[in-house]
Amino acid sequence: MGNQDSNLKVRSLQQGLIDPSPELHIDRSTANMKKKVLLMGKSGSGKTSMRSIIFANYIARDTRRLGATIDVEHSHVRFLGNLVLNLWDCGGQEAFMENYFASQRDNIFRNVEVLIYVFDVESREIARDLHYYQSCLEAMIQNSPDAKVFCLIHKMDLIQEDQRDMIFRDRENELKDRSKPIDCTCFRTSIWDETLYKAWSCIVYTLIPNVKELEISLTQFANIIDADEVLLFERATFLVISHFEQRPHRDTTRFEKVSNIIKQFKLSCSKVVAQFQSMEVRNSKFAAFIDIFTSNTYVMVITSDPKIPSAATLINIRNARKHFEKLEKESQNSLVK
Repeated sequence: MGNQDSNLKVRSLQQGLIDPSPELHIDRSTANMKKKVLLMGKSGSGKTSMRSIIFANYIARDTRRLGATIDVEHSHVRFLGNLVLNLWDCGGQEAFMENYFASQRDNIFRNVEVLIYVFDVESREIARDLHYYQSCLEAMIQNSPDAKVFCLIHKMDLIQEDQRDMIFRDRENELKDRSKPIDCTCFRTSIWDETLYKAWSCIVYTLIPNVKELEISLTQFANIIDADEVLLFERATFLVISHFEQRPHRDTTRFEKVSNIIKQFKLSCSKVVAQFQSMEVRNSKFAAFIDIFTSNTYVMVITSDPKIPSAATLINIRNARKHFEKLEKESQNSLVK
């Protein structure tokens, strides 16, 4: 009976996914996949630490040895193969900040896709922090009026747990008010937990081309294989780039917890010269599979139907790779005109 179920699942997947449906047409108008991202905030707010954890495989305790950023540090991070994040990590010392708004104003703030402004939640100079933030917004309105703005209320682990919600809400309300007419999105973050992955996953999501088509395919894939949840992770950073769930879950940060745990495990593997490839976790209530999916992604599939054997799910993942690789390649081909 198990083999029969497996064959049925595999056959339906092959019929349903290998030929893309018309609504999965890739928009070829996206010609420039290089996205300028400004990372700003006062010195010591934690900008370089979070960048190093997400993109340079640092673990939290190792960020203590990072020095202060001098002027602007540029880095190009390849994300999902063809998307390049042009990160400008701007030093937050007062002399540098003043210079950004004077002689470097056009250079810094022109052609920006995303501004990420980091606030130290324990800062004793809130008025000055807000002054520089609003100066950034004025420069953005002049030079990059369509850019998205994200505010990270950082180092939340230093606040007593029963005070965090209230303090975050107060800061968020003030920032949204000070940001008008720009709409800013706020996140609470800490390098010591999954909140950092939550924020950066949401930020990077806004930069991914054709992400809606990717989500349609992920939903089709999940429905065909009777999965409760499917997550797509970027291969290098393990940020969540897309997900599907049959029903809402009470733990809204569980995806990012998985990102954090698996990335730490992946780094541990690399220290013993081993490469993380796949994992299966199973108990009486569910089975979870994490496997390499495309050349740029990992996939996580969660099922709760005990009648679906592991072999069927693994074969379905393997058969779906061709379809999702094709989506990625079509997106990359949009660069060539």
